Amino acid sequence: MHYHLRLEKIVLEANPQKKISDFKAFYNDYLNKKSQFDYNYTPYELKNPSYYDFLKIVLPKEVKTPKYFNTDEGKIILLHTIAHIEYSAIDLALDAALRFKNLPKEYYDDWLEVANDEVRHFEMLEGLLKELGSYYGELEVHTNLFEAMKSTPDLLSRMAVVPRFLEANGLEQNPKIMEKLNSNIDDFNQKILDALEIILEEEVDHVTKGDRWFKFECKRQGLDPEKTYIEILEKVFPGSTTKKYQLNIEARKKAGFSCDELKFLSKKQDCN
Repeated sequence: MHYHLRLEKIVLEANPQKKISDFKAFYNDYLNKKSQFDYNYTPYELKNPSYYDFLKIVLPKEVKTPKYFNTDEGKIILLHTIAHIEYSAIDLALDAALRFKNLPKEYYDDWLEVANDEVRHFEMLEGLLKELGSYYGELEVHTNLFEAMKSTPDLLSRMAVVPRFLEANGLEQNPKIMEKLNSNIDDFNQKILDALEIILEEEVDHVTKGDRWFKFECKRQGLDPEKTYIEILEKVFPGSTTKKYQLNIEARKKAGFSCDELKFLSKKQDCN
């Protein structure tokens, strides 16, 4: 199969069911070594997200946030919010596996595996939405993750911003949500908790993959990883490096963050 053209169609596919079914077929072929790389492939232009025509897009401040986790409405808002993150993450992983060429095969193995994880996460959350009589697309969404993809067209900045910053932030946000669910526990919230536990565990692996390829590219360009990481964050998200972050230290260490990076981000004197 033609790796790049087939994968590009999947990234741009607007229908979620078709995107997922086509990816599963593609990934099966890839694992069975039926892929043919085109080293002259020119990546598509990032214009609009693949969901542009079927989701209701609003500004981030206009997206509903759950106030209570003990009502169906609150559960739907929570699930829809996380489902959109996971759906967007499918395209992010696929674009990473498509846009950047002439890298070791292990790079493409990693990001297609991440995409496969994100598909599974989305399907779990979509299934829970359906149990509540809702569906993905019922509520408004924002395009923050797509904008991050659009603003990082090179491998170095993409690995710094998407897995090592945005997805790494999930290592803190996910446990906070789980804590709130535990304080409002019922049979359905336990189902959400079970899904979030899987997502959190696999997020650590995704950040680790991003860390590996960020450092790979730093080494290839002769750059200092810690200094370069901070420079990229400040360029893409001005002011982000002056904030004080409450970090999941254990998870970030496991994912490859250095003690100096953790001290800088948390504005603390140690990384414990």
